[in-house]
Amino acid sequence: MLRFLTAGESHGPALVVTIDGVPAGLHIDIDALNAQLRRRQGGYGRGRRMAIESDRVEVLAGVRHGTTTGAPVAFLIRNRDWVNWQQTMYAEADMPEGATGARRADVTRPRPGHADLAGAVKYGHDDIRDVLERASARETAARVAAGSLARQLLARFGIRIASHVSAIGDVMLPEGRAVSFADAESIPEDAPLHCVDAALQQRMIAAIDNARDAGDTVGGAYEFIATGVPVGLGSYVQWDRKLDGRLGQAILCIHAIKAVGIGIGPEAAVRPGSRVHDEILPPRETGLPVRPTNNAGGLEGGVTNGEDIRVAGFMKPISTLMQPLRSVDLASMTGAPAAIERSDVCAVPAAAVVAEARVAFVLGDAFLEKFGGDSIDEIDRHYAASAEQVRRRFAARGTPA
Repeated sequence: MLRFLTAGESHGPALVVTIDGVPAGLHIDIDALNAQLRRRQGGYGRGRRMAIESDRVEVLAGVRHGTTTGAPVAFLIRNRDWVNWQQTMYAEADMPEGATGARRADVTRPRPGHADLAGAVKYGHDDIRDVLERASARETAARVAAGSLARQLLARFGIRIASHVSAIGDVMLPEGRAVSFADAESIPEDAPLHCVDAALQQRMIAAIDNARDAGDTVGGAYEFIATGVPVGLGSYVQWDRKLDGRLGQAILCIHAIKAVGIGIGPEAAVRPGSRVHDEILPPRETGLPVRPTNNAGGLEGGVTNGEDIRVAGFMKPISTLMQPLRSVDLASMTGAPAAIERSDVCAVPAAAVVAEARVAFVLGDAFLEKFGGDSIDEIDRHYAASAEQVRRRFAARGTPA
């Protein structure tokens, strides 16, 4: 089982992530991992925090001479902004001598749409900062670090992941516009919104500018695509082993994500079955049955079917508005505008990078579940044996057309 836990606050000293179940013998490319962290910080519409932070992982455990040992892997990501928050976020009972930064007032005005009010009631906090510091999307940097490690495991076996932004507000790719894995992978790294359509991207940028000028925020949608995924990851035999359910949970737990679509998503509810289900045709070059379409998004019955996995995430606008909505001051229980925290206008491209990481981690877990072993060499043998078994099974039943 591949699993991870994170710890840390948005303005605390650092974020920490511990990843358990990583097999021994996996070479770790730290530069590639840090490149994924930089991607999470990019995208048009991000706030001032991204100009302060320059995320990099420090390896604390589980890696020796660049290779995993089989022990839990631990990464640390320092918060460079900590120097400005020590007087507000110190952990000791009394403020340490020499603590830097300003002492900020308690936060008592919850933001509609955020965890502020529900979290304060649940945990009994008077200062909402105890909620927002952990509920902040800053924590997703640790998830990206964990997912990037799983991504390197998957790449070892030819599985690749890419994403693209399909909508910002009501500006979206035309219905029926197909985006292939090659299209998504070829988007330039410096594309401000990581959209495959450069002209549409400019309209998306204008939508973000309009929201910023109005003191508002804007959401959107993205799609991730995983290619090279073998048949048979996941299972239909128990509800909690269905891979589409596991992927859905992984996406919905990302901050501000309110819906998930697999394959053609909600469109499957309004089409007749003849326009939903992907026909199965006789084998061709690979010796396996083929599909002319991929409406299912690579998943049938909770199991991968060999087609590209395609999953979309739908993100609401961020909760911090520069023209705040109405709220209540919990200190006096009187009406007041919601609190304003430093924030983004739009973070859809960043959410897509986080989604890639979460998908990589879930696929990595499912991959080890099917082909697992304690070391990369052992997994190599299991993977090769399984592929040969499938090849022989279909080769024995006729010559490909």
